[in-house]
Amino acid sequence: MTVLIAGAGITGLTLAISCQQAGIPFAIFEQVSEIKPLGVGINVQPHAIRELFEMGLEAELEATGVRTREVSYFSKKGGLIWSEPRGQFAGYKWPQYSVHRGTFQMMLLKALQDIAGADVVKTDRRAVNVVDTENGVRVTLRNRAGKESAIEGTVLIACDGIHSDIRAKFYPDEGAPHWGGSILWRGTARGKPFITEATMGMAGHEWQKFVTYPISKTDPETGEAEINWIAELKFPPDKKWNREDYNRKGNFDDFFPAFADWKFDWLDIPKLMQDGGYCYEFPMVDRDPVEQWTFGSTTLAGDAAHAMYPIGSNGASQGILDARVLVREFLKHGVGVAALQAYEAERRPATTRLVMANRGNGPDHVMNIVEERCEGAFDDISEVLSREELSETAAAYKKIAGMDVEGLNNRASIVELPEKDVA
Repeated sequence: MTVLIAGAGITGLTLAISCQQAGIPFAIFEQVSEIKPLGVGINVQPHAIRELFEMGLEAELEATGVRTREVSYFSKKGGLIWSEPRGQFAGYKWPQYSVHRGTFQMMLLKALQDIAGADVVKTDRRAVNVVDTENGVRVTLRNRAGKESAIEGTVLIACDGIHSDIRAKFYPDEGAPHWGGSILWRGTARGKPFITEATMGMAGHEWQKFVTYPISKTDPETGEAEINWIAELKFPPDKKWNREDYNRKGNFDDFFPAFADWKFDWLDIPKLMQDGGYCYEFPMVDRDPVEQWTFGSTTLAGDAAHAMYPIGSNGASQGILDARVLVREFLKHGVGVAALQAYEAERRPATTRLVMANRGNGPDHVMNIVEERCEGAFDDISEVLSREELSETAAAYKKIAGMDVEGLNNRASIVELPEKDVA
């Protein structure tokens, strides 16, 4: 009955915690020798936060992140296009959090270790192959020195990321991730939060965009917080660029001149970037949706299943939902193929729609419309884009992502843990 989990990222750790809480035996292994807090800022949406709260992590999240109050879209000239509340400020029963990705991952790791032991994650073990056996699966693991070992279990959940070896086994001709032409330069800096002090701001359009939001609470003495920023430029798709890597240092000369005059009344963007003094370069990539995740007693989850563009702040959130649906199906069907198939039947169509919506720029599309109609210059946005168009774009994406307010607030919990007997 053991669930084998390849990968101790956000999806894998959420799955492991959920299995432990549900009394489902599991083993989790990770390819790196030491799990470190990598990356920069991410947003975790209310539908995923609901799951984390129901897992008992409300206090940890509150200590780790910032409750996002609103998202505001601006033109490349700094004019406000659209602003809408987020999380509980928008009527959800749960907040949206802006948080450092690495800090968030380490929070999940500690939560797992607290309930399952400090050595629960076996590191320096990369899942490189899997075969079905009479009783489940046998997974081949390889360490950094090239030595191989094997582990057996009932099912394998491949949470091993966009470069999953397990996905590659089933799709050997897939090749590299799909790149649409955009490069992201990402960094953080200490500074005073803008507008509400918990606003996510987006400016520009598809070919030149800037995104920023605080990922720490404001220091009461200095009035400053850690501010996450992302500068994005789009290039012709035949341009050659580096493979994605969370740790590749970026060069300001490659992008800074394009944003040098973006000094708005709500934020001096060049100053924010320079104050940080560093950045990381990352091409915006995803993978084409596939027609099957589950092969015998193995299935894909998280980025291994549905790597998507970081538009609409849904990558981490969808991985969390994967984990919770898997545990629900384990409780319903038992740990086995039937549970994996039921999980895929729900999650694969949902995430396929989201991957394709993000390729169309998701809710950020309103900035493209403004750029096309007036090149970002306007006195009254209603003369460029009606409020109905704006609200319809936002509502449509929420529906696709499974986070419309009424639907989320009224649906039953994904995981209903059985009541424990009290002696």
